[in-house]
Amino acid sequence: MSGTRAWTRRLGAGAATIVLAGMTQVPGAGAATGTTSVPECAGLDQMKIPASVMSLPTTGGSVESASVMTSVLGGETVKYCQVDADIFPVEESAPDIKMSVDLPYGWNRKAMMFGGGGFDGTIPDLTENVPFGPTGQPVPLARGYATFASDSGHQQNPADPPSLDGSFGMNDEALNNFAAGDALKKTRDASLFLIRHAYGSGPAEVYFAGGSTGGREALVVAQRWPTAFNGVIAAYPAWNNLSEILDLGYLAQVLSRPGAFPDTAKQTLLAKSVMNACDGLDGVKDGVISDPGDCHFNPYTLRCPGGGDTGPACLSDAQISAVIAMSSPFRWPYRIASGETEYPGFPFLSGADMSVPFLGFGTTAPANPMPVTSGYGMQYWAQWVKYFLTRDPNYDSLAVDPRNPGKWLGRISYLSTIEDRNDVNLAPFARAGGKLILLQGAADELVSPYSTNDYYQRVRDLLGPQLTHSFMRYYLVPGANHASYGTPAFAPSWDSLTALENWVEKGQPPRKPIVADANHDNRTRPLCEYPDWPRYRGGDPDSASSFACTR
Repeated sequence: MSGTRAWTRRLGAGAATIVLAGMTQVPGAGAATGTTSVPECAGLDQMKIPASVMSLPTTGGSVESASVMTSVLGGETVKYCQVDADIFPVEESAPDIKMSVDLPYGWNRKAMMFGGGGFDGTIPDLTENVPFGPTGQPVPLARGYATFASDSGHQQNPADPPSLDGSFGMNDEALNNFAAGDALKKTRDASLFLIRHAYGSGPAEVYFAGGSTGGREALVVAQRWPTAFNGVIAAYPAWNNLSEILDLGYLAQVLSRPGAFPDTAKQTLLAKSVMNACDGLDGVKDGVISDPGDCHFNPYTLRCPGGGDTGPACLSDAQISAVIAMSSPFRWPYRIASGETEYPGFPFLSGADMSVPFLGFGTTAPANPMPVTSGYGMQYWAQWVKYFLTRDPNYDSLAVDPRNPGKWLGRISYLSTIEDRNDVNLAPFARAGGKLILLQGAADELVSPYSTNDYYQRVRDLLGPQLTHSFMRYYLVPGANHASYGTPAFAPSWDSLTALENWVEKGQPPRKPIVADANHDNRTRPLCEYPDWPRYRGGDPDSASSFACTR
């Protein structure tokens, strides 16, 4: 265990200096003296990052640049030191981990790490907010947080769609940095080393926030390194990545069949039909389906006469079969090493302004080569087949059948061990005082809410209700889709960071939180702990006070 693991929760400034002083007695590391809220920016430029400060194998790292910056964040001018650095791989052929740290003037002695998205490949914007964060309130950097993140160990090809370049999967070290999450700990350790040198002491609290792949990364750090972060915000987490990929591959095949792909007009028809059928089951018609479990929609009510495609006002039999496949569990008839057996399918509860298509569908059918206008998940599958599975960039992704993968079964099983991060034993994180806020949109069309429900239930089943409730809160937000893409029925805006701070630092767990709709002035809802959902009980339908959490 490296010296970085000697960090314990909520160390005082003096204790942190003692621990890290022992870590940094290496050639060229330099010794920070004193404690300040103003970063020593110039002294970080070209600084070497010794391999000894990272608990996982690297060959060290180096600061490439350190510059004083100013940004206007939410109307407030924020001055900070932007540090760009590289962490060097063990294997010479592997790419560097590129990382950045933003060090504010007026540091609050806290740090925030951000997760990425998709296949990562770029450094997240360190001036951003946490997922589903509050509009009109300061982002972490503006609050005085030192913020940091990395590209997870590979660099996106600028010619590819953002977060959809899987070519790094040809390299084992890069694959483990991304899929197993190794780059997360390397980046955390290197960043805290630089923070200490900038301010003369380490942070009192370290937090993590991410959504989608970043939500998966949030769960990875809580499980693999339970003392590394005091609190974690995990939103719409793709925790069972391999399992979801198999479902996406199956759906790509289904949607590529002749006549099976519903165009955007038919997607709009489907969304509106589901909303008409299920809106109001919670007591009020407001464009938000609050109780997804009670929403049962039969797509055959939209069937074209005779089952053929007769236009935009109905669905053909082939399109109905595709809709049913997308909204049903996908089970594979073979064993994989992670132990997963299915992916639960996706809801069609968006109710969104359909000026943008479902992320799951896209605007054109899957094909080979995979069109950039096909669904995000279909493009993700194609990259995975080419670079993770076959390691043949010319391979036809539609030629791999997730139901019967043949010669690829062994490789699929191996990849499940690093991509399905399904160890739900978070007891060490809980014992260390860690707190976890889990968020999920009930209308998410890219990371299934049924999957996140499953993760939460597994934790609860393993640890028991009492221990789970002592460190974890799970909120399923009605009407919210993936990362508030397009114009969802409900775009959550909640100050989860302050809630997490109060829980970690003051022992005050979230109590009856209220979430606002960022796309709808003055509309609020109670944020109900799963499996509760907000039922209308009378009054202003835009007011949280008019709803009660029930199950």
